[in-house]
Amino acid sequence: MGRLAVYPGSFDPIHFGHIDVIERAAKLFDTLIVAVFVNTAKTPLFTDTERLELVKAATQHVPNVVVERSTDLLVRYATTRGVDAIVRGLRAVLDFDYEFQIALMNKKMAPELETIFILTGEKYSYLSSTLIKELASYGADLQDLVPRHVAMALHEKYHRNRG
Repeated sequence: MGRLAVYPGSFDPIHFGHIDVIERAAKLFDTLIVAVFVNTAKTPLFTDTERLELVKAATQHVPNVVVERSTDLLVRYATTRGVDAIVRGLRAVLDFDYEFQIALMNKKMAPELETIFILTGEKYSYLSSTLIKELASYGADLQDLVPRHVAMALHEKYHRNRG
């Protein structure tokens, strides 16, 4: 089967920073699962089905990427799927603090799982889904931030009922 990794996230919405990490991680593993996680504690803009479809469309150019949805705990999902590594993207030092804690907890729960940190490319280091949603709510130009289909979906969400 080869080396299998998972890149988990809510991807609400997926943006070029995520895609940068996906493309680079896909070069390191035989198969990369991009797992759209459903977190009941969060209220996403897009439904899990919409996020799944947006991620599939954004990653279709990467042949060894598989997109799945999960409502499970990441460690349980990863061990059930036979994953070798969890991929996490880092934008800044602030991300590392949080991600380091999560990685240590995951390692405690599943010692066989490794966590691989991939630094987001410099030109995407400022991107976050939260910032993109805020910009989209004001009708800002998103062409350098998200794929065209994501920009269109955001526009539809925020502006369909406005005159």
